[in-house]
Amino acid sequence: MSFINHLLFGIYPYIALAVFVLGSLIRYDREPYSWKTGSSQMLESKQLRKGSFAFHIGILAILAGHFVGLLTPHQVWHWLGISAATKQVVAMAAGGLFGLVCLYGMTILLKRRLTNPRVRATSTKMDIIILVLLYAQLILGLLSIPFSMGHLDGSEMLKLMAWAQHTVTFNAVAASQAIAGVGMIYKLHVLLGMTLFLLFPFSRLVHIWSVPVKYMRRNYQVVRQR
Repeated sequence: MSFINHLLFGIYPYIALAVFVLGSLIRYDREPYSWKTGSSQMLESKQLRKGSFAFHIGILAILAGHFVGLLTPHQVWHWLGISAATKQVVAMAAGGLFGLVCLYGMTILLKRRLTNPRVRATSTKMDIIILVLLYAQLILGLLSIPFSMGHLDGSEMLKLMAWAQHTVTFNAVAASQAIAGVGMIYKLHVLLGMTLFLLFPFSRLVHIWSVPVKYMRRNYQVVRQR
């Protein structure tokens, strides 16, 4: 079991992240015209606007929370006067709130993708697979909240933080050891998250890289009406 644990949580993350980065670069270089969201707004816009807004608000907040929460060393939180228990409660509350917002948006988008004949006809298999996997990942995250209530001291959270921080510092052995004792639902959540990184370059998710940062710095445009 220790070998399987090391394979899944010590080695697999690096395979997924390598494919995530290199696959994205290769796709951008070889298939630049496929680098798009593949928007279906012209086929149906009402449900798209409703679902997309809630989904993006929720998912961006969740990603930011995971990034800051997992990769910020515990010593920094301690220096700020925030205990592991307090951080655990805040993470549960914020994650639950934005998770439900995201779930609302994703439910609309997934239903639209599967039941609208015109949208379904223009969807690829990967479009549907990614939506289903994101939906499953979101549900796993929400289901982990009741389990987290069983250890409000933040012990499980500290193990997940140690796993993430050892992973980004290329200490695979320590990473796999850190996560070995956490609950199965957290392990499934981590594995599915890594799988989404693995599939990222082969889906429309690549448009995430194209954040319009330059748009924020451009000069104002003056539009005059006649």
